[in-house]
Amino acid sequence: MKILHIDSNHPSLIPMLIKNGHVNHTDFISSKNDIGLIIKNYDGLILRSRFKIDKVFINKATNLKFIARVGSGIENIDLEHAKTKNIRIISSPEGNSNAVGEHAMGLLLSLLNNINTSSIEVKKGLWIREQNRGYELEGKTVAILGLGNTGKSFAKKISAFNCNVIFHDIDDDITSNTAKKSSLDDIFENADVLSLHLPHTKLTFNLFNKIFIEKFNKPFWLLNTSRGTIVNTTDLIEALKTNKVLGAGLDVLDIESSSFTEIINDKNEDFYKLNSLKNVIITPHIAGWTFESNLKLSETIVNKIKTYFK
Repeated sequence: MKILHIDSNHPSLIPMLIKNGHVNHTDFISSKNDIGLIIKNYDGLILRSRFKIDKVFINKATNLKFIARVGSGIENIDLEHAKTKNIRIISSPEGNSNAVGEHAMGLLLSLLNNINTSSIEVKKGLWIREQNRGYELEGKTVAILGLGNTGKSFAKKISAFNCNVIFHDIDDDITSNTAKKSSLDDIFENADVLSLHLPHTKLTFNLFNKIFIEKFNKPFWLLNTSRGTIVNTTDLIEALKTNKVLGAGLDVLDIESSSFTEIINDKNEDFYKLNSLKNVIITPHIAGWTFESNLKLSETIVNKIKTYFK
């Protein structure tokens, strides 16, 4: 097949595809409109998050057999319209699930033990111990919303800390050896930690808001390594100030660009407020951004193309 790559990925990706007999072209510079003029010449499209693959663009891709997203989320693709054109959508959430699980663990351990804040204090010459007394995971209830690839990865890792791991997912068929299936009411009643592992959908948009937060029986820590749009930042800030949320580890924000490469408005008032809170850790959408996952994501894409198009 003839494949167009519009984002750079691991250098092994194209050689692996060539080995499987595919012709590869790259265009990391041209505008969406210009790429739309040539997309009819290709059987496959491989991207990360450079621009949205909408209905207009898909209509121009008259010979496209697949669109492959090197990553997990596929909200930047019009899935329904692609389906009407018999275009297979390929993603690679397996490729960075371990990285995301490890990053979520790092955020949580840092929050519970004040690692980030106390390190900053020491570098300023402050040696403060009592105010940085931490909490142990053992015996606590860790709730996971969404038990897909990253949720399962996080559950497996955190279960080694001798804590109670529960999960809720809209897919009733999902099971786990490391987490107990629970209702939302159970999570609201028992959670000490809530970790979000959800895709961006109409159902999850702004899910974590004031109404949702108020349903929790006790104060809890929040982790979000999925999508920033799931959390209402204004409501989270209020909950942090009142200690309803004890701390937040955020790898994603709702003011990221659609390509995840920058903050749309760093003068945003909520962004400033989040940055000013000691019990908040923010990382720049790097949970799945490891050297190892870079390779794994590409390998996953190649293997799926090989499987689907024998």
